[in-house]
Amino acid sequence: MAKIITEKIFKYEIPDGKKKERVDTFLANSVENATRTRIQKLIEAGYVTANGKVIKSNYKVNPGDTIILTLPIAPRPEVAEPEDIPIDVVYEDEHLMVINKPPGLVVHPSIGHYTGTLVNALLFHKQKLSDINDPAMRPGIVHRIDKDTSGLLLIAKDNVSHHRLAAQFSAHTTEREYQAVAWGMFKERKGEVQSFIARSKRDRKLFTMTENEGKFAHTYYEVLEEFEFATLLSLRLKTGRTHQIRVHLSGTGHPIFGDEFYGGRAIRYGDQLPKIRARVENLLEIIPRQALHAKTLGFVHPHTKEFMRFDSELPADMQLLIKRLKYEG
Repeated sequence: MAKIITEKIFKYEIPDGKKKERVDTFLANSVENATRTRIQKLIEAGYVTANGKVIKSNYKVNPGDTIILTLPIAPRPEVAEPEDIPIDVVYEDEHLMVINKPPGLVVHPSIGHYTGTLVNALLFHKQKLSDINDPAMRPGIVHRIDKDTSGLLLIAKDNVSHHRLAAQFSAHTTEREYQAVAWGMFKERKGEVQSFIARSKRDRKLFTMTENEGKFAHTYYEVLEEFEFATLLSLRLKTGRTHQIRVHLSGTGHPIFGDEFYGGRAIRYGDQLPKIRARVENLLEIIPRQALHAKTLGFVHPHTKEFMRFDSELPADMQLLIKRLKYEG
């Protein structure tokens, strides 16, 4: 008889040099598809230990710690179920929707995270969604953005609309502008990054820039504002690869501020100066994710053929980060 797995163990040995940070923040950034809220609930229920002892969410992870998360695993459902989760609808007609996704919300169910996603929310609020792209788990989903990236997403309500919209993404004719806060200063006010992107050989969940392996990726950037040790950027995608912006900025020495997986939480300025180090640590506390927002989305309506363009404000955590960088620099 096959063994039924009811839990999954995540074990982290904290290396020397790792900066102190809250354990809920650390785990939310370390466990794929985990949200900080979900991690906090697991901590409250006693599923997280540090050095063998049950801890609270505000515990600070230290070098030498052994952090263990025991994640209960629910059986995989046959189909995604409707859940009463609020969604921010920017635009809607009979064929499509434009959603402003908050940070921390997974787009569709996946391994280890079958509930609490945007798809679950869509199924609760809308009865009609396209069903050509994994109808059980991804109804309506034309494209994705990462869990901890906020911003605009396009949803298809019918299959004809889905086909026509997906074709625009495939042909790279959509308009997509992101804004990000990245470490460091850029030599040029405008520029571009071109490379191949492939899965990392060290961690298969991550990607890396390569000379000729993987898929070609092309990103344009423009400096919007400079701060003491960080820069606010506008970024436009010529291609749309997984983690593209995060990989390109990290690969050029300017990881996105707060990005745990691509070097954005390592202090790159004032590390030896206690006052500045404390300030940077406070800034990182503001945004326990990558400071990346899908701000603008433009496309041709699949039926009216009208070009439609939508814009969104930066979320509260990025606005506060920029405010602190600007007035405390």
